[in-house]
Amino acid sequence: MVRHIVVTSVVDAITEDLREQVVNGELPPGSPLTELEISTRYEVARSSARAAIERLTSEKVLVRRNHKTARVVELGPDDVRDIYNTRIYLESEVLRRLAGLRRVPVSSRTANSEIAELWRGGSYQIVDPDMRFHTGLIDSVDSARTSAAYHSLAFEVKLCMAQLQGRQALSPQIIVAEHARILELIELGDADGAAAMLDEHLSRARELLVGSLGGTPGPEAEWPSSAAPGAPIREDAATALR
Repeated sequence: MVRHIVVTSVVDAITEDLREQVVNGELPPGSPLTELEISTRYEVARSSARAAIERLTSEKVLVRRNHKTARVVELGPDDVRDIYNTRIYLESEVLRRLAGLRRVPVSSRTANSEIAELWRGGSYQIVDPDMRFHTGLIDSVDSARTSAAYHSLAFEVKLCMAQLQGRQALSPQIIVAEHARILELIELGDADGAAAMLDEHLSRARELLVGSLGGTPGPEAEWPSSAAPGAPIREDAATALR
C-alpha cells in the first residue's frame, strides 16, 4: 500500500516564507490564500499547500471562517489591547525576577544595540531586534513554560509592531532609550521601577497602534518618555503595577 506523506521541510519553508510576507506587509491584512495559489507559486503539491495553510491558521497568521478561503488575519484595536496587555502581565513579572537577581541578558543588550544602529542609519525596520530584546528577557529566566506562553504570542506581537512601524508612529530613538532604562533598572535591582518602565513603554506603543488602526487611543499615547537616566518613573505607571 502506497502512503502519501508531506515533506516537512518543504512545508516549513513555505510556512516561514508566507509568515514573513505577512509581517513585512507583502501580504496585507485580509489577503486571501488558496491551496491552488500556494501550490502554483511554490511549485509544490496541493497537499503541501494545504498543510502550510493549516499550520498558519493554527498559528493565527491566517483565519478561516465557515470553511471559506483562508485570509491574512486583521487585528483591530481590541485585539491589540489584549495582546499588549498580555505582554505586560507576563513581562513585568519576569522583569521583577530579573531585577531580584540583577541579571541583565546579553541578548537583550545586543538587540538594543542593533536597533540603535538601524536608527542611526535612518531605518524604522526594527521589528526583529525589538522582538529579540523582549524575548531575551523572557528566555533568561530559564522557564520553558514561561517562554512557551510568551512565544505563543510572538507572531501577533510582531504583526502589531510591523503595523506600528509602517506608520512610523514611534521613533526607534525612544525605543532604544526606554529599553536601555529597563536594563539599567534591572541592573540596579529596582523591580518596581523596571516593571513600571515596561508598562510605560508597552502602553504607549499599544495606544499609538490602537489610534493608527482607527480606534480611540488612551492617554498613554501622550505620555512623555521617562527613560532618560535618572528620570523618575511615572507615578501612574508604577501604581498600576503594584
